[in-house]
Amino acid sequence: MTPITGSCLCNQVTYTLINGIEEVVHCHCQTCRKAHAAAFSSVAKIMDKDFEIHSGIELLKSYESSPGKQRYFCSNCGSQIYAKKAGTAHLVLRMGTVDTNLTIPERCHIWLSDKASWYQLNSDIPGHDEFEP
Repeated sequence: MTPITGSCLCNQVTYTLINGIEEVVHCHCQTCRKAHAAAFSSVAKIMDKDFEIHSGIELLKSYESSPGKQRYFCSNCGSQIYAKKAGTAHLVLRMGTVDTNLTIPERCHIWLSDKASWYQLNSDIPGHDEFEP
């Protein structure tokens, strides 16, 4: 399999995924909306061992957005790269940073109870009021 690459907006933080991305989830929680200044955040679960930062690691800063959850972003351009919850063997990759052209199935929308009131969901994939059951 060809490695998947990604980067921040200023291209100073770059990474590679050793294994593929199985599926994408769209999170509508208020924290994701505010952190990304968007209606929702498209994310994928990636095992820690499959994620490698190639450049710009010194530019990565983090913010604890909820207890035990750090959001990592480029301190130069502000792009969020991933989130990591303490005690897990995976991270949550922000799909907007992926540079490789991919076709990945969308699994669902989550935290629709927090959905932006101005956004109308037009999707055939499942939706959940909170986290997927």
